[in-house]
Amino acid sequence: MVTINIEYLPSINYSLINNRIAICRSVEILFKQYPDLREANSLAHSLRMIFSKNTVKDAARLSLARWYNKVDNSGFKSFNVIAATLYEHYDGVLNLFENRATNAFAESFNAKIKAFRATLRGVADIKFFMFRLSKIYA
Repeated sequence: MVTINIEYLPSINYSLINNRIAICRSVEILFKQYPDLREANSLAHSLRMIFSKNTVKDAARLSLARWYNKVDNSGFKSFNVIAATLYEHYDGVLNLFENRATNAFAESFNAKIKAFRATLRGVADIKFFMFRLSKIYA
């Protein structure tokens, strides 16, 4: 773990701000050299904005349809795969915009169970395993 002396925080903030400006300049140079990279970044950013901004299911549906059109016009195969995956799970994706609930908690808990099981190097007694799980994570 890294410890930071409070006295140095103003200089750290200053260097972070300066580095952010330098990074933005570098990105602009990179985008001028490779316009396809700019377009790919724009597609990724617009997809992020759909999920972060839209709170109404119908608005999200319209935004996703526009994003699909942008992907079709771009010709990027990797984004076509993403679009196909979203289209395949379209109803589930749109359900996110109804109550903004995800299964992240369940996925996280499943990962914890898998890690716990890995530390045991297998489970011989399922009842005892469930007992230990309930004592540790309940």
